[in-house]
Amino acid sequence: MNTGDLSTLLVWGAMTALTIALVAYAVDLAAIAERAQRRVPAKASAGAGGGTTTAVATPPGGTSAVGDGRSLRAEGIARTTTYVGIVLLLGAVVTRGLAAGRWPTANMYEFTVVGVLVATTVLAIVQRRRVIAFVGVLVLGIAVLALALGLLVFFVQADAVQPALQSYWLVLHVGVAITATGVFTVAFAASVLQVLQDVREVGPRPADEAARRTDGLRRWVTGPRFGWLQQVPSARELEAQAFRLNAIGFVLWTFTLIGGAIWAEHAWGRYWGWDPKEVGTFVAWVVYAAYLHARTTRGWSGRKAAYFVFVGYAVVLANFSVVNLFVTGKHSYSGL
Repeated sequence: MNTGDLSTLLVWGAMTALTIALVAYAVDLAAIAERAQRRVPAKASAGAGGGTTTAVATPPGGTSAVGDGRSLRAEGIARTTTYVGIVLLLGAVVTRGLAAGRWPTANMYEFTVVGVLVATTVLAIVQRRRVIAFVGVLVLGIAVLALALGLLVFFVQADAVQPALQSYWLVLHVGVAITATGVFTVAFAASVLQVLQDVREVGPRPADEAARRTDGLRRWVTGPRFGWLQQVPSARELEAQAFRLNAIGFVLWTFTLIGGAIWAEHAWGRYWGWDPKEVGTFVAWVVYAAYLHARTTRGWSGRKAAYFVFVGYAVVLANFSVVNLFVTGKHSYSGL
């Protein structure tokens, strides 16, 4: 087994560990949801009988749980296997670089592996303060899907790169872009949860108010199946967390845009050439800049601000996947 094969094996191991973490977070979320659903009829029966007794649900499968219904066992497994996945991904990145004899961010496969490493590391840091099972499920779901695509679709053998990529800017420009993408991923998950929490906090629509297309979603989210939202931070706290992460990602993305222009001048003799990748990067920058501007100076908050995040993250993903796979340009370095 050579170094390149070892790197691939480590990525498979990391995907397995992160899949276990994903399942564990899902079990944790299910335990919280089940307790929340049982709490509703318990409160109703207590109110009807005039008593003060509160029913305490026993988690399925004998898992230990704290007062809010979280499964401590599942939560511990999720955090531990996430750390294992991060270590395995770090080993995969190092061995991939050794096998290729360069910084391992030159094609879609390597971008995916390093991007998942950043996203899961940011998730682990965020979850140290307070574990939010839904965020873990969403981020790790994206991470496992990305690694599966990397191994099954984007994979190429470790090799040298074309002369245009043989530069220290491969480390700076691409490395910062990957880091920004990882930060945006966790911010996206926080914004999704923020929207769900905001809908639940607003509550059911008054009967005399005109029906809208979102009424079905509102009834679903405010129902007992989403009772687990009572155990997560408020929509305002989640929005603040998403804003901080997006602000960090925006600074990194700004450096990505500026660094790419400088590298383009060194490699091709021009700072800007309206290449599809350059345009996609600029569009993403504009969306996130509009989000930060609207959030800080125009008073946009709540779901309106979250929708900016959704659009920005979609542009980032499209710039990585669609442009590399289906659009021909100077940045078409997918290796496929």
